[in-house]
Amino acid sequence: MSVAKITEISSSSTKSFEDAVESGIARANKTLKNIQSAWVADQQVRVRDGAISDYTVRMKVTFVLND
Repeated sequence: MSVAKITEISSSSTKSFEDAVESGIARANKTLKNIQSAWVADQQVRVRDGAISDYTVRMKVTFVLND
């Protein structure tokens, strides 16, 4: 039997939502072990001078706890 925990993180990128997700997971993986999945709960863009300046995602990351 395994037990999992869910934590919420946010990550930003100047490139794309996909890049924000990838960099968020990469960073979370440095601290959280056994990451199994991530659910993008929210997406947001910031606009500066009429153009998108960055992409932000809020994710719920699921990881399995060690025995």
